[in-house]
Amino acid sequence: MLAAGTKASTRATAEDFLRRLSEGDPDRIAELFAEHVDWQLNWPDSGHPAAPWIRPRSTRADVAGHFREIAAFHVPEKSAGTVSRVLVDGTDAIVLGDIRQTVKATGRPYRALCALHLTVEEGLITRYAVYEDSLTITEALADQPVHR
Repeated sequence: MLAAGTKASTRATAEDFLRRLSEGDPDRIAELFAEHVDWQLNWPDSGHPAAPWIRPRSTRADVAGHFREIAAFHVPEKSAGTVSRVLVDGTDAIVLGDIRQTVKATGRPYRALCALHLTVEEGLITRYAVYEDSLTITEALADQPVHR
């Protein structure tokens, strides 16, 4: 049986993560993660050469690196996102929304729907799984449509 405050703690951590994400400071974002993280992305294991931030991660330092690399490839003042819903069940939070970015190298903007699954234990994120429209992101990075 989970403690009565678990759901509230999970929601508070998820909302703090979203707030820090919107502020854009990779080190402050990473502070919310456990030292060891179960990191999952819905891209192929080999990643994509145009998106070096898409790769396995496992530590708090890796998390900061991930958000630094994303920022390096995008125009910061054109980065945004919306959250349509945060669903919480015990230690798990599901965030539904979209990401809006503009790729520095191509100047091409994109909008990708995404879902984020966080697991929070003792106030820290221990699992981070992202499900996003990777085809839209790949097209923006390549500045051309990918054969569908």
